[in-house]
Amino acid sequence: MQLTLIRHGEAMPPVMGNDMKRPLTEHGHLQAAQTARYLKDMIQPDVFVVSPLLRAQETLSHLRLYFPNIPVVICNAIKPDDDAKNAVNWISQLPYESIVVVCHMNVVAHMASILVEEPFHPYALAEVRLYEQVVVAPGLSTQIKSFIPVVQ
Repeated sequence: MQLTLIRHGEAMPPVMGNDMKRPLTEHGHLQAAQTARYLKDMIQPDVFVVSPLLRAQETLSHLRLYFPNIPVVICNAIKPDDDAKNAVNWISQLPYESIVVVCHMNVVAHMASILVEEPFHPYALAEVRLYEQVVVAPGLSTQIKSFIPVVQ
């Protein structure tokens, strides 16, 4: 089983405190596009799981250019302040062999630390880490690859 965890690209600051509708910046779109190009020949996703926040959805849109027919599930358990343990549990219930998750730094990095039982390592903008495991559960994953886009 393969699990791919991605942080969204660079986003605009909140407008009047609204974090839900922060779009990616131009730089963020370039980051997301570079990450998508990196993944296009590396993964064969069965499902995309994405946060309901705009910046995560816009990041996913770049991947969907290469995988237009893959179903998308919007998950309310992977927003910035959500509990990573609940997110891992929610994802572990999905009946797929290759899951791609696009969400936010705090929750995605905590999910990664739970999966590999290692200390918290922050994700860079639009960073992707690929994991293999028999089942999604704490301590049973092995990180096999990672990529951080470098956009000038």
